Order: sequence, then structure tokens, then C-alpha cells
Amino acid sequence: MQNFFSPKETMSNYLEGSEKRIQNDSFKIILLAVFAGMFIAFGAGGSSLAVHNIAEAGIARLVAGLVFPVGLMMVILTGAELFTGDCMFIMGACQKRYKMLTMIKVLVLVYFGNMIGGVLIAILTSFSGQFDYTAGLLGAYTIKIAAGKVALPFYKALISGILCNILVCVAVFMAGCAKDIVGKLFAVFFPILLFVVCGFEHCVANMYYIPAGIMARANEQYAAVAMEQYGLTMEQISNISWSNFFIHNLVPVTLGNIIGGMLAFAIPVLLIYGESKGGSFNELFKFSRLRGSNLSD
Repeated sequence: MQNFFSPKETMSNYLEGSEKRIQNDSFKIILLAVFAGMFIAFGAGGSSLAVHNIAEAGIARLVAGLVFPVGLMMVILTGAELFTGDCMFIMGACQKRYKMLTMIKVLVLVYFGNMIGGVLIAILTSFSGQFDYTAGLLGAYTIKIAAGKVALPFYKALISGILCNILVCVAVFMAGCAKDIVGKLFAVFFPILLFVVCGFEHCVANMYYIPAGIMARANEQYAAVAMEQYGLTMEQISNISWSNFFIHNLVPVTLGNIIGGMLAFAIPVLLIYGESKGGSFNELFKFSRLRGSNLSD
């Protein structure tokens, strides 16, 4: 007897599970999303702590990649709702298991729940004194990360977001292939390790990284260390703001994550392994028909 599900079996299991998850009441969905935002933030914060004093970039990214996946592991095993992984809900909508409008509503709730969780952990971490580690170097490193993210050109943030969520959705799908906890953890670990080492952009992780940077830049000591150790200018530090967080990072990264999760992974996987429910797969590409049948039902 195999100790894993085939991709076709995993697809069937995911579609059945998504039907149940999407029917949860809004309050429960938001709570599960807040948990997911918190778990990803813990992974992000832990990875920053692990690498903040490592000068070699390659080694630092590898170490960060070893720590960060713990966040998604907690999401998978607790059943929390993570926006990037939930982009695969598009598969059920395309099969008319639920309405497209219902899926969009759930994704919006999950997105803002994730944001609440991520920002909450960023605020609590800043008040915990953790940024004081290594004479304020962790606070400076937190500023450095945030400064780099808000300075990304739109197209780079978009493409990085696409690449990121292909790997995240691969991790979620592979976790569904495993029948035991150890298998699920290993399935999650390697794709997420790869996305962190490659430096791709994850909108929910950034809901921790950039607010944490905003908290850290308010401390003059951290800002001074950031300028001394990383050569940041006061202008770069000042650019770490809530407006730049939303406009220059969150918008393009979120769009990229949606494209990567839905168009680059979920729909192709559905075409390969899914079974048509109530019609031909040609319906996937008849967007006007989808709008007419799903949005107005």
C-alpha cells in the first residue's frame, strides 16, 4: 500500500476539501487567516534573527531558507488559511463546485486576516526587545530588508511574486500528496527553502517584514546602525512607510502571487489531473461564460 496519494488523487482530495473550507462562516475564515498570518510572520521573524549577523549573502539565504518553512508547516498542520495557497481555490471555481464570487469573497477575507496576523506579530516583536539583539543589528537588518522591498520596481516585484507562489502552491499540493505528518513536513520544506534562497516575494511574509521595518526605523539607534553597517541613506530609511508598503510592494507582489498561484500553477494542474464536472475543460478558457454562469448565479 502506497504511503502517498497520486497527483490525481491529491487533486480530487483538494477539490473536496476546498468545497468544505469555502463554506465556513466568515468569522471562522478570518480567525484561521489571522493564525496563518501569525505563523508566516513567526517564520519570517525567526529567519531574520537566524541570519542577521551572517555577512555572506549565499549562506545567509540558505540559513533563512532552513528556518522560514516552519511557518508554512504550522499553516498546513493546523488547517489555517493562507492567501497564497488558497489561490488554488480557482480550481474548484472552474469546476463550478462553488461560485467565482464566493471564492473571491473568501480570498478577500483570508487576505485581510493574514494582514492582521502579520502586522500584529510585527508590532509585538518590536515591543519584545528582540530588535536589540547584537547591539541593535537585528533592528538594523529588519530596516534593511524593508528598505529593499519597498524600493523594488513594479515589474520586478510582480515577477518575483509569480515565481514565489508557483513554489508555495507546489509545496501545498505536495503536502496533500503525503499521508503522514513527516511526509507533509518534508513536502513543504524543500519548495519553500528554494523560494527563500531565490529571494522571491511573498505578500503575506511582507505583511510582517515591512511593518517590522516601519517599527524598527522609528528607533534612532537601529537607523544609525543600518546606515553604518549597510550603507543605507536617510532617504532610503524614510521610504519605509505604510503608503510605500501598500503601493510599491503589496500591490505588485499580490498580483504576482495571484498570477503564479492561479494561472501558472492551479489551472494547468487542473487541466492535467482534474476531471471535468459538468462540461468540457474548454470552459476554463471561456471567461465570458464563467462570468455569466458563476458571477450572476
